[in-house]
Amino acid sequence: MRPFAVFALAVLLAPVVADAEHQSFIVNPDSSEVKITLKTTHEIVNGTFHLQSGSIEFDPGFQKLAGSVIVLAGSGKTGNSSRDSRMNKEILKVEQNANIFFEPKTYTGTIAPSGDSTIQATGVFTLLGTPHEITVPILIHFDGATATAKAHFVVPYVAWGLKNPSFLIWKADNDVAIDIVLTGRLAK
Repeated sequence: MRPFAVFALAVLLAPVVADAEHQSFIVNPDSSEVKITLKTTHEIVNGTFHLQSGSIEFDPGFQKLAGSVIVLAGSGKTGNSSRDSRMNKEILKVEQNANIFFEPKTYTGTIAPSGDSTIQATGVFTLLGTPHEITVPILIHFDGATATAKAHFVVPYVAWGLKNPSFLIWKADNDVAIDIVLTGRLAK
């Protein structure tokens, strides 16, 4: 086969091969978890948030990601209704910013077709309507069409413009730990 013919065939088949690799991870909000941990001088505050939706498109051959994970900002529960009300009104300002978004753009590492993989996903984390670039380590597990993604990372919420909830002698750290477990299915 002539070199030009090989090149032309490769160009024509490239979209077909690329499309064959393209997959989507459709998150099931009801079986997924978003947890926070905030250290304070008197206790460790643990809380949960409800995931509204999530869908991530990826192509292992190009290390690109697209889509978003959306968390309902006003769904936070820490076991203290007074603290939760203050968190919603004064810190997360849910009246103006109903959602928290993570929109991954790229990743480093390798996504295996099955079993476990670890990647570093870089994207935009939007909090109080302001985007912040962040890199998140993610452990991925594929089992047939079932997928799980787990991440642990720290958000410097005060540096990102949120109010620290400290008052009197009760002092809170300026960073909050986030643990996310996303479960769902793979689709082509």
